[in-house]
Amino acid sequence: MNFTDFPYIRPDLAAQETTFQIALQKLKDAANLDEARLAVADIQGQQRHLESMRMLASIRHSIDTKDAFYAEEAAFWDEHQPLVEGWYSQYYQAILASPYHQDMPDLLPDTFFKMAQQHLRTYSDEIVPLLQEENQLVTAYERLIAAAEIPFQGQMYNLSGLGPHMQSTDRAERQESSQAFWGYYAKHRDELADIYDRLVNVRHTMAQQLGYADFVEMGYDRMNRLDYDRQDVEVYRQEVLAHVVPLASKVYAAQAERLAVDQLAYYDLALEFPEGNAVPEGTAEEIVAKARQMYQEMSPETAEFFDFMLQHGLMDLETKPGKQGGGYCEYLPEFQSPFIFSNFNGTSADVDVLTHEVGHAFQVYSSRHITAPELIFPTSEAAEIHSMSMEFLAWPWMENFFGEGVERYKYSHLASAITFIPYGVLVDHFQHEVYEHPQWTPEEREAAWRRLEKQYTPWRDYTESAFLDVGGYWYRQLHIFSDPFYYIDYTLAQMVALQFWQKSFVEESPATWSQYLAICQVGGTKSFLELVTLADMQSPFEKGSLQEVIRVCADYLKTAHEGFMGQEGGEGNA
Repeated sequence: MNFTDFPYIRPDLAAQETTFQIALQKLKDAANLDEARLAVADIQGQQRHLESMRMLASIRHSIDTKDAFYAEEAAFWDEHQPLVEGWYSQYYQAILASPYHQDMPDLLPDTFFKMAQQHLRTYSDEIVPLLQEENQLVTAYERLIAAAEIPFQGQMYNLSGLGPHMQSTDRAERQESSQAFWGYYAKHRDELADIYDRLVNVRHTMAQQLGYADFVEMGYDRMNRLDYDRQDVEVYRQEVLAHVVPLASKVYAAQAERLAVDQLAYYDLALEFPEGNAVPEGTAEEIVAKARQMYQEMSPETAEFFDFMLQHGLMDLETKPGKQGGGYCEYLPEFQSPFIFSNFNGTSADVDVLTHEVGHAFQVYSSRHITAPELIFPTSEAAEIHSMSMEFLAWPWMENFFGEGVERYKYSHLASAITFIPYGVLVDHFQHEVYEHPQWTPEEREAAWRRLEKQYTPWRDYTESAFLDVGGYWYRQLHIFSDPFYYIDYTLAQMVALQFWQKSFVEESPATWSQYLAICQVGGTKSFLELVTLADMQSPFEKGSLQEVIRVCADYLKTAHEGFMGQEGGEGNA
């Protein structure tokens, strides 16, 4: 069955609740293990159905935010999903109280109980109106961004569509397109600030009602931080400042040298080479065909998976009016199908986002045997290991996508991984400060962002943009609005992915693929640090843990830069 034919029917939640309560009572009344197992299996089946319907509505709404039917369905779920979460809270309470809960590890692995306990700490019926308001505010942000129609050079663009112009080799075009891009955010600054102000207030109120000291604590529980805390994150921040920020600064110094400018302006950061960034060759259809060939050759597992995605139409990749920005992978448990969403715009990001989301999709496809819907995906920082590592595991096939530009692509891909890490930690640090100071005004939040930006990303020169210079950049970051405390997960996973790159590309270890496949197959039955151990990698929370892989990255980037500059030997800038 093709994705377009997957049937969506809005659940009758009153009838569904009755059915759910019957199964829940059976769990509470279970006289033996078999009866408890049957009740849990029944509840899991209902969860799969509800999640599939909610996700179908969400995906189809994101594909076309102007579709009135799915806009209404998205609003329905914004309002009612918190109520469904209340049912799940009752289930978690009942299963934790059951004398049989530790006797069915095939249905309920250990991580399930840790996540259930965190869920119970972050939910109560009293905060349902606040959860509904939170959902509605996030949707309002997404619609405001998706609605962008920006005139540029005689045509109308959405925000994603301006991407290629912001990487133009013509500096005036980069400047003009960047001004158009940021002009949209500046124009809507008051709306964006109001949405976020209300989100902060809603989240702080929820945390107080649930007995947390602040939303930071609640946010960590909502993100299912199973085996690290704020102190561990602080250690990691210091490691990033000590080892990654200096290398990132050298990367940008090398970029300025290649572009022959004394100082990179904010609109120069996206262009890495004077002849232009590497861009994929071919149409979207041709890129997908090349991806199919790559995954056929990578492994039998990836070949089977990618054919499944194509046969069932489980990807929507091209940008178009009314389409939500960004990229994601979701899972439809009732159909045992991942779904990949993207916005191709003719830049190398098309290949990056495809391999990234394929990493997510391959992981959930490999974890379909797990019966607990909560554990098909691992926790988010663990899930990003699969996606970011897949980007690097695809390196041997990148010449098929980029032709003669392949070395520029590889340099750019690795360099952007390095420069991204400080930014991702900045986003997380900013959110800590925001939720520790919920009374801040929009101006105080912007000032905090700019202060931290100078610490983590000192190469950013906003002399020519008043909006960015006062701290407006963060308004573009969806995760700050929709998924508080998510963003550092990308950086933690990136540090593990760089170790996969080192093993696969530098050391050419024959065990790399089997280690990657192993962490895909266990899904969420392992925590982040347990997955790191399973993959035989080093934890980013250990002091000194970043030094070796960052040194290897620095050597590669330095050698590559010297090659681009036509140098032999000598001291390079990266």
